[in-house]
Amino acid sequence: MPEPTVSPPSVVALAASLLLVSACQREETSPAPAPAPVEAPTPVVTVAPSPTLDRASLLQAMDLAASAFAAGREVGGASLAGRRFVVRQAFGCGGPALPSADATPGDGLPALSWGERSQSLKLSLAPGDWSQSALIADDAETWEAAEGFWLTRPWLRTQGCPAAQGDPLTQGQASPQTMGLAAVFNEGGSRTGRRNGRAYEFTVRGEGDQPPVAPAQGYRLVLEGRMAAFADGRAVRCRASGPDQRPICIGAVQLDRVAFEDADGKMVSEWRGG
Repeated sequence: MPEPTVSPPSVVALAASLLLVSACQREETSPAPAPAPVEAPTPVVTVAPSPTLDRASLLQAMDLAASAFAAGREVGGASLAGRRFVVRQAFGCGGPALPSADATPGDGLPALSWGERSQSLKLSLAPGDWSQSALIADDAETWEAAEGFWLTRPWLRTQGCPAAQGDPLTQGQASPQTMGLAAVFNEGGSRTGRRNGRAYEFTVRGEGDQPPVAPAQGYRLVLEGRMAAFADGRAVRCRASGPDQRPICIGAVQLDRVAFEDADGKMVSEWRGG
């Protein structure tokens, strides 16, 4: 009986098998394709606005200007011109004063006084006329008027009443005013906000027939606006009568708001547009 014969695989079939095995091996060993790169978002660069000047920062800038003036140097750094400010300062801390016929109008200082027969409290502030001041003289052709407000107790950077008590063994007068703000008005510009000698005033009355109680911590004057610039581009200018005198420094401002507040920050009265 003849033995069955096995036909050898065809060359074509063998080649196809080899190609299939090779493809499988490449599929198993080939690394996975790298993910497409993700584009990073374009960073957004923002410039934070300059912080609003408060009493402490404004007085610090004026101290630096006074030192530079006394040394005969220019004040370094950027000008304060254009910066917003909100300055609060205490007044009436020693209680209300009695009405006085000798009171100087337009002295640029806030005051607390008793009204008629001590039946009311009067809060007042009469800006000074600084138009002819030596500190304004260089800009007299640009500014039609300059109304001044003193920053009292410039050595006290906080906005509250001073805690230090007077020493009875030390005799002396109150220190002269050396730092202030001048609300300036351009020649031919708007006169909105100009006081022209008129004081900011508000009367506090008591309940019924009872007079009001004077607050132990007084009241607060609020001055708010934007720093202006003198002819040299600086917002603060200093002058002194001699080398042994503390320089007087004032800041030129565009005044937007004047207000009276109590010691807790509650508004008593306000005037917009200066």
